[in-house]
Amino acid sequence: MPDNHDIVILGSGSTAFAAALRAQSLGARVLMIEKSVLGGTCINWGCIPSKTLIQAAQFYQEARLGARIGLGINDKGVDFAALTAHRETVVNYLRQSKYLDVLHNTPGLELVKGTGRFTAPGTVEVVGRQVRGDKFLIATGGLPRIPAIPGLEQTPYLTSRSALLLKTLPESLVIIGGGAIALELGQMYHRLGTRVTILEHGPRLLPALEAEPILAMAEALADEGMTIVLSAPICFVAQQGEAIVVEAEVEGRRVAFAGEKLLVAVGTAPASAGIGLEKVGVELDDKGFIRVDGQMRTSAPGIWAAGDVVGGMMIATVGAREGIVAVDSMLNPGCGCTMDYPSIPMAIFTDPEVAVVGYSEEEALKAGFTVVTNTMPVSAIPKAHVTGQTRGAIKMVADKATGRLLGIHLSCQRGADVINEAALAIRFKLTVEDLANTLHVYPSIGEGLRLCAQGFSRDISRLSCCAE
Repeated sequence: MPDNHDIVILGSGSTAFAAALRAQSLGARVLMIEKSVLGGTCINWGCIPSKTLIQAAQFYQEARLGARIGLGINDKGVDFAALTAHRETVVNYLRQSKYLDVLHNTPGLELVKGTGRFTAPGTVEVVGRQVRGDKFLIATGGLPRIPAIPGLEQTPYLTSRSALLLKTLPESLVIIGGGAIALELGQMYHRLGTRVTILEHGPRLLPALEAEPILAMAEALADEGMTIVLSAPICFVAQQGEAIVVEAEVEGRRVAFAGEKLLVAVGTAPASAGIGLEKVGVELDDKGFIRVDGQMRTSAPGIWAAGDVVGGMMIATVGAREGIVAVDSMLNPGCGCTMDYPSIPMAIFTDPEVAVVGYSEEEALKAGFTVVTNTMPVSAIPKAHVTGQTRGAIKMVADKATGRLLGIHLSCQRGADVINEAALAIRFKLTVEDLANTLHVYPSIGEGLRLCAQGFSRDISRLSCCAE
């Protein structure tokens, strides 16, 4: 009996679902193949459970901050069991309403459980079934990357997935890595009462991002009491009694760091192994990510790829848009549909939140622009003093010749919300003066964008709250 579908998708996460719904809206019949839990990383082990716990930790921190200004609280500590139950409630609700119900109520959309593997061009095998087609999308996502550290294979450790499934709050936690996941989860556990130590191999946190906002964010984390050790390559790890010991080289000498739990958070690896890509000629880079062009086409005819498995900006919204671009390329080959990465915002949910859109200063120079920049401390924003959260910085990168905004980088309270306005400015090629002359609500954190833009041409310390 022939397979009744037009597009076969490996995966069922946010990338796969966005692609499937786009295809269905265009009249295509879609078969999704999923080996694990419907919804993929974001809903089950990533965005939703982590941000649920991060927000809970934020509530707890704000209650303590309130106590400092006379708003007393009855602090009975953290009920971690209730907190984890809340996390599961949120995850289960969104998995049901955003994935299971959508799947059930969308005609032309079929799901098969099992591991899909290419066996020949145009053929995928899943649970003994040979699925044939001429249009495939690989949206298998990514997995926590596990580095080769002496002793790690013999030592119990957490990953970004298992760290969100703990049933009890650890007394202490050592984190290997200084990227987004390490900082988000590290601050969350610190605020809930865990003693946290972060060990970063390089000289600063988040080295791919602009230094000014990241250094300001790192100061805020240190002020909260987190231990952050930089330039600390790991020598080995081991379990010693009830503790996990991590030995790192710090300033030329070996230093041991001990904790009840160890979290390895050094990035994401592609879930590209074991699905038969070598049998169909899909080309990988040296890290195992699938190579694609601007329309998400792989090196193999009839096969597209999108989401974490291709690397790049590994966030749910980007993967979803890549999946849509892939489907548009499949069903309308002449559309010229491509990704516009520079206008896509991203955020890291530390406190202050880090958010970015557009070019960095270095990237803008490499792209051939003559660059001018302005950096402003968040303490220059009146609302920051209202909230008491004055740590952070905003940096803008602009083309010197035209004033066009090229990139906006910030760390501030509600930075993940503020960056959306910045993304519009970048997407529609607004200038520094356009933003400087746009009235903002006073007082608001978003007003920081206007102030930073004004700072290119005037001394903002001499402006009143409502000055033009």
